[in-house]
Amino acid sequence: MLYSPAAPRAELDLAIFWSVLLLLAIGLVMVYSSSIAMAEAEKMTGFRAHYFLVRHAIFLGIGFLAACMAFQIPMAMWQRLAPWLFIGCAFLLVLVLIPGIGRKVNGSSRWISFGFTTMQPSELMKLLVILYAADYTVRKVALMHDLKRGFLPMAGVMVFVGALLLREPDYGALVVVTIIAMTILFLGGLNWRVLVGLIISLALSFTVLVMTQPYRLERIRGFIDPWSDPYGKSYQLTHSLIAFGRGEWIGVGLGASVEKLFYLPEAHTDFLLAVIAEELGFVGVALIIGLFALFIHRAFAVGRESMMREKYFAALVAQGIAVWITAQAFINMGVNMGLLPTKGLTLPFLSFGGTGILVNCVAVAILLRIDYENRAQTRTQARTVVRTPTGPRTAISTVHQS
Repeated sequence: MLYSPAAPRAELDLAIFWSVLLLLAIGLVMVYSSSIAMAEAEKMTGFRAHYFLVRHAIFLGIGFLAACMAFQIPMAMWQRLAPWLFIGCAFLLVLVLIPGIGRKVNGSSRWISFGFTTMQPSELMKLLVILYAADYTVRKVALMHDLKRGFLPMAGVMVFVGALLLREPDYGALVVVTIIAMTILFLGGLNWRVLVGLIISLALSFTVLVMTQPYRLERIRGFIDPWSDPYGKSYQLTHSLIAFGRGEWIGVGLGASVEKLFYLPEAHTDFLLAVIAEELGFVGVALIIGLFALFIHRAFAVGRESMMREKYFAALVAQGIAVWITAQAFINMGVNMGLLPTKGLTLPFLSFGGTGILVNCVAVAILLRIDYENRAQTRTQARTVVRTPTGPRTAISTVHQS
């Protein structure tokens, strides 16, 4: 005899699925809207005005296929592969610094060219550091309170990765990777005193990095008073603020942005939210923030449920993905709104970019896989029948409450 619940649970978390799908769809439309002028002016080969739209659609298609394949891999397999994938990505970060292999754009060597497309290893590292840190924490959980045997080995690895990211340079990726690693170690039981000391050390290190390079110091000054030099060091920020101001409540209308007409640099990547604000107004920005909030809330919920089931690796991965998306979205939005200094980070799920979109899709697939395994365990428990002298009854295993 099988137990039939009155309201069977869905196979997947539909809130995660639909929030991401809507963000991807909005991103496709807004990338097209923000890039038409650039594509026409530069006479991009093949598709002219539709150049970035077609490329972004192709990236989304590849990301969807990669996500479907990633979803088929059990979390136990991801845990076994985590160290090797991390080492492979670290090797790519080394390759990108070799002249002739790495492609330099605007003074930064962040891409490896494959002729028809490029790959950005630092985007891939954001996901793989989650898998590696989660696996490391699970393996070393008994030693996490030991500074020498628990924290320092992971710190050494992250210093190596950070040095490679500084050499590119990709400070945005460095900040995100650092936040991810610190958060996962803390969730895994890292001594809070060590964490506080680490935060202070990192704050001092970033201060030294800013003070030792004049252009970084100028960027901070431009952030503090953007209107002191609107045509120089604060050019991007002032035009982003103008776009927000023009949008008001409901925007000037889809496709009617003025700032995207070569006033706002990187309109289809780093400053896509400014174009959304100008064309769709406060309503459009609030919708984007709401969808991110829904996704992040459900991602943390999936991690919490995995923790209750004692699936610690899966729990840390889910929470790591939530922290990653939270940090990167918050930094990008903060930069666009003038709340944070200008930093080269795209808006997850929305901004144009091949590797970024691909990695975002794979991360969502892993998150959905974690949720799927949790739900599969629930269904198995619900169908377990234990016969007693008084008749059949349903036996559902007690979930460990942490």
